[in-house]
Amino acid sequence: MPAVTTEASRPRRDQARASADVVVIGAGFAGLIAARELGHAGLDVLVLEARDRVGGRTWTDRRLGHDLELGGTWVHWVQPHTWAEMTRYGRDITRSPAVEEAYWLGAGDARRTGTLDEFMALIAAGQQAIVDDVRAAIPRGIDPTAGEIGKLDAFSIQDRFDALGLDDEARSANEAVWIGHVNARLDQVGLSSALRWTAAAGGHWQLMHEASATYRVVGGMSGFTAAIAADVAGELRLSAAVTRVAQAADGAVVTCADGTEVRARRVISTLPVNAIAGIAWEPGLPGAWLRANAETVAAQGVKVWVKARGQVPRFFAYGSQRHPISVLKTEFTDDDATVLVGFGPDHTQLDVTNVADVQAAVDALRPGLEVTGVAAHDWMKDPLSRTTWMTHRPGQLTRDLAELQRPAGVVHFASSDNANLWGGFVDGAIESGLREARRVTAELTKLQVREHRREPPVGHRAAVRREPPGDPARPARDEELDRHPRVVPDAVVRPDRAQVDADPARAVRALVAGRRAARLLGPELAGAPGAA
Repeated sequence: MPAVTTEASRPRRDQARASADVVVIGAGFAGLIAARELGHAGLDVLVLEARDRVGGRTWTDRRLGHDLELGGTWVHWVQPHTWAEMTRYGRDITRSPAVEEAYWLGAGDARRTGTLDEFMALIAAGQQAIVDDVRAAIPRGIDPTAGEIGKLDAFSIQDRFDALGLDDEARSANEAVWIGHVNARLDQVGLSSALRWTAAAGGHWQLMHEASATYRVVGGMSGFTAAIAADVAGELRLSAAVTRVAQAADGAVVTCADGTEVRARRVISTLPVNAIAGIAWEPGLPGAWLRANAETVAAQGVKVWVKARGQVPRFFAYGSQRHPISVLKTEFTDDDATVLVGFGPDHTQLDVTNVADVQAAVDALRPGLEVTGVAAHDWMKDPLSRTTWMTHRPGQLTRDLAELQRPAGVVHFASSDNANLWGGFVDGAIESGLREARRVTAELTKLQVREHRREPPVGHRAAVRREPPGDPARPARDEELDRHPRVVPDAVVRPDRAQVDADPARAVRALVAGRRAARLLGPELAGAPGAA
């Protein structure tokens, strides 16, 4: 269980903890997974999250009468890291509704209507042609820079369309599909994004489409991340924005916006490429991170939820990369309203807070609907993300991926942006968190062997805090911990599954009193029921 602290419950600066084995920056999927693995390995972990919630770029919020996913939404069993975690935490899936009607634009932006089968027949040949060389380009999805991708990485998805020679009807429909996938204009996105996701789906474009936009998590993404957070054996500090990370010979000093400083042997950053420059890094970031941050990743789009009056037959509608909303589809149907989800390639084209602007964008794709409400979070304007999901610009994948994965001194980087298999998806975030937790554990294990450090008493879950060499308080602290190990009874701090599912945010906050009190008052709690 993490000791979750919020801004209100945080100790005074002079009382705050001074050190940890590992500081994890960010409590999205990558950070939570890394922290959980490190804690289970017996390391002392502190997670610093700038937001007042966990989840990062996934966020389930009650709006327009439904629990809406404002960020990442869909999962699939072909995403192995995600599915393992779904199984571990008993998460189930529900299907987004199958459509009854299809709307799209043909040659000259002429409006077309039909069935799903008719639309799929129109795009099938083009979709295959876009990724027809996937098995030569990326023979194994787990190694996206091996194969002939090096010869293709300079091309954009638009370059591939221009070379195919599709007729105007097929081209318009096929381009619309890929605009929805990459959340950007096609001339800005590397062909590598299309190829690597298809390779991750075994080379099958149909399966890639299904994996990216079909199945939602029952209980929401926030319920999912709350369940993982409840499994973190360490402190999780919310509303704790990191402003500076300064490396030293024996670790790093992490400084927060409130002036709090924490010494750590290792640091794991989970910030996305576009937002990582929001922290001052000493020494500076590696070259690949600086280049990618300056260029930004390709995704520049927007996601918006739309409430329309009355029951509307379930549909999807595709526009073009010139439209503020390029994809619109039904997600929920109420007695008197229909809730739709839409995506656009350029967040500057649509004011997601303005019903009139959204109404005009909807009219361009599916006339006849009356918009009564909208809900969205502009991830491009959020300083902690500055992007929606990662899509590469031409050349970025093969040039940067290996270096983006490489540690810089004591700083490690875990993000969906630097994953191998499903980069840009939740699965990639989980993969990266597992990868860096394994690396850090190995490094610190070797270091501890060299230092001949003592292990905590057998049977105790909490690890003895390892202070940086030279800390004058370390011997006394170790002796105190040996006498009174901070063992926290599960009955005191662990919310049950029903509590997590019913109100994930409250369940996370509920960990504050029990676990944090246990950390501070360990000797008094050592004899409580459930203690080891």
